[in-house]
Amino acid sequence: CCEGRDAACVGEGWREGGGYGTCYCDGGCRRAGDCCHDHGQACPAIPCVVGEWSHWSGCAEQCQPGLRIRRRYVQQEPKNGGEPCPALEEKAGCLEYLTYQGEDCGHEHVPAFITTSEYGKERKRRAVSSLWPSDKEAPGYCVEFKTESLSHHCALENRPYARWMQYIREGHTVCVACQPPAMNSDTHRCSGDGHNADGGKILHWEAVGNSQCQGTWKKIRQLEHCSCPLVHSFIFT
Repeated sequence: CCEGRDAACVGEGWREGGGYGTCYCDGGCRRAGDCCHDHGQACPAIPCVVGEWSHWSGCAEQCQPGLRIRRRYVQQEPKNGGEPCPALEEKAGCLEYLTYQGEDCGHEHVPAFITTSEYGKERKRRAVSSLWPSDKEAPGYCVEFKTESLSHHCALENRPYARWMQYIREGHTVCVACQPPAMNSDTHRCSGDGHNADGGKILHWEAVGNSQCQGTWKKIRQLEHCSCPLVHSFIFT
């Protein structure tokens, strides 16, 4: 077996696809279709193996929309035409409401900044968020909104970490969870949640990770737990 495309790794015999003559046993013979008949046994394909995803990083900057990153690493490189490695890095939008000094800056954000609820599974309490006791579960709540309008930029989004924006539709009911650290430690509310707003008030939201994906919605009600389908579930960031 020879690594990569190696024209010197040649033999004389039957090919895998039939026919007798020159055949190869290098890593590129499967793509070229000229492997020797016993290539699969002599040089079995070994797929790429990657490790588990790391925890999500914090935001690049505090108090303004940015990106978080998680990575995984190759444990076994593919060989002999094996399955190539998948993406090793993922990005997603995020927003943190505490400065590095631990001061709350959530009041600076008038629109509701949202991201996919998938981030909620990975969200870690920051060391600076000592206002929330680590020995008990922090409170949270869910708000249902009916989307009224959105920019066309949401549907055009195709970056891997932002494809969730494609599922936002006008007229749909969406659920947005309020959890620490987006929740203000004093008011126990998330910025832009429509608190005290009646059902007729137009409220604004913006997708973290693409400032051009934004729109309006109206608050329906506040609940203890979210019940929307996953594609219509988001979190305040």
